[in-house]
Amino acid sequence: MGCAAMTSTHAGAIWLLLDSRGFGGVESHVLALAAALQEQALPVRVVFLRDYGPHPMWPALARRGIPYDVLGGGWRGLSAALKAAPPALLHTHGYKVGLFGRILARLDRFPCVSTYHAGEPGPGMVRYYNVLDRATARLAGGIVAVSQPIAGRLPRRTRVIDNFVPLAAAPTQWPLVAGFVGRLSHEKGPDLFCALSESPRDEVDHAPGDAPDRQVRFVVYGDGPMRPALEAAHPRVRFAGQQPSMEAVWGEIGLLCMTSRHEGLPMAALEAMAHGVPVAAFAVGGLPGLIAPGRNGWLVPPLDLPGFRAVVRTWAGLDEAGHRETSDAARATIAARYTPQAVLPSLLAVYREAGWRPADDWRDQGG
Repeated sequence: MGCAAMTSTHAGAIWLLLDSRGFGGVESHVLALAAALQEQALPVRVVFLRDYGPHPMWPALARRGIPYDVLGGGWRGLSAALKAAPPALLHTHGYKVGLFGRILARLDRFPCVSTYHAGEPGPGMVRYYNVLDRATARLAGGIVAVSQPIAGRLPRRTRVIDNFVPLAAAPTQWPLVAGFVGRLSHEKGPDLFCALSESPRDEVDHAPGDAPDRQVRFVVYGDGPMRPALEAAHPRVRFAGQQPSMEAVWGEIGLLCMTSRHEGLPMAALEAMAHGVPVAAFAVGGLPGLIAPGRNGWLVPPLDLPGFRAVVRTWAGLDEAGHRETSDAARATIAARYTPQAVLPSLLAVYREAGWRPADDWRDQGG
């Protein structure tokens, strides 16, 4: 486990800062970014604002040899850690660490970049914090959004930089499993996904002429506040629960269904496509820029359940050649635009604009 007590040996690294209880899209992004920076021989640390107990990211970071630290929580804990071992650059992910990090970076005069991941306003106090998060964006030396709709609510100098994932091996089979991956909360639309399973048999379960063993199964991978009610209301859906990692699970899914009401550029969609799993999605957030309808997946107008059912029916009716073609197109999209090699240079340019210099540059300048 990482330590709460920073020392001077931790100074000079790029800190990826987050406040996290579980593993979701932001955590996947931070893990991929940390690995990409490490591959470039850049010193990087993943820093958790608070210890909520064993975190599923810790083993994943340890396997990759990526150092991480867990702070005592709150403003004071972060301030003390930053003073003990000032980073070369602080990169924040999330509204709370964004607020704290940008203010402290301005006070202590070190570079700060904030990435905005969320496309939804959030309920209750989260909505309030998100308003503050956006209002203080100008304090950051660099502002990054993962989709254009998110950037539209931020200062004009915001850079849209895609999420990215490593490309996986091509699949050899395409199970008739429609999967939902994500937090079971209103903005992600798990209720809309579950509603797909309740459609008439001739609408979704079979393509014309299919045998009974071609029945589509609906599986939810994730957890959240809506789970008890959804499990009670939708017996045809299997709830597999939160997964420590989706890496070994993508082979079980034939179609990823993104029924979100709000989105940025979801890591789940990128990971699915990197594994050759096509995506069917409501056309929200950055998804229209990712999905080429009928080629690497399908887009549906927001909240159009009959249209989504038709897409699932189309996918279920593909023959083996059709499944392979769609799968190959999904992987080709990732290979062309969404790998670390394709995206990292743009992010490093934002780092430099914010005032970061690699260690060699600092030495050249006598820093």
